[in-house]
Amino acid sequence: MDVAVLGLGRMGRALAARLLEGGHRVAVWNRSKGKAGEVVSAGARETHSVADAVDAVDVAVTILANDDAVRAVALGELRSSLGAKSIYVDCSTVSPKLSGELAETFPARFLAMPVVGSPAAVRAGQAVFLAGGNAGVVDRLQPVLSSLSETVRRYDTAPLAITAKLATNLLLLSEVVALAESFAVGRSGGLSDDQLRDLLGTSPVLAPGLRNRFESVLTGSQDGWWTTVLGAKDAGLALDIAREADVELPAAQVVQRRYEKAAASGLDDADIAAVTELYRGLATNGLR
Repeated sequence: MDVAVLGLGRMGRALAARLLEGGHRVAVWNRSKGKAGEVVSAGARETHSVADAVDAVDVAVTILANDDAVRAVALGELRSSLGAKSIYVDCSTVSPKLSGELAETFPARFLAMPVVGSPAAVRAGQAVFLAGGNAGVVDRLQPVLSSLSETVRRYDTAPLAITAKLATNLLLLSEVVALAESFAVGRSGGLSDDQLRDLLGTSPVLAPGLRNRFESVLTGSQDGWWTTVLGAKDAGLALDIAREADVELPAAQVVQRRYEKAAASGLDDADIAAVTELYRGLATNGLR
């Protein structure tokens, strides 16, 4: 299929690369230049406008940072340029409200399809895609879906798929904070990092999804792909869902504030694992 990928952050580049490996023809666009080199070398066509990227494509995919970025692209140049028979897929993590608006704007041809997994998992075809929307659209998208992953979970509406993603993200965000605080307790009582690694690294209480960030939380590595800014944003979106149902989430509020504090300390471009710096005393501005 002819696919346009709009947004070339780490996840967008991984998605484009996976589609190319699956034999699809891929056009890419990013607001800022300089991120397309790897996928262009792999066979993608770089474009300089959304309109050029989506011209005559079967599928247009946005994978952008937040509601504002998606709204600007989807309700701007994409809406006016996308062919009447083309499918629009949003893989971004946004609010259920915006996803519902997109479903209304692109009736019978829109899917919300947020991704659960790292860029490496996307490249390897091991990520989980949460597809929300019309079943007929999902069926039409099958050639793309089969290239991306064997695991596609279906939801009746776009907002349900987004809710599923935010519930998942909140769990991992909370687990990272809990692990950082567990390490803080151990260090406060005199345990070394080697002892903490030996104690918890293979412990059955460590969630499987947390294992790939265990060393980063323990050592303070800031490399990764899901920034503290985006972590705070996602926790806030999860809180909004609960708030609209008059459900209080006091622990989630603390988690959101932890990531906001980490981002404000100069760790805004660091992975969510960098929240551990609030406990190690290594973050800027004297945070502990």
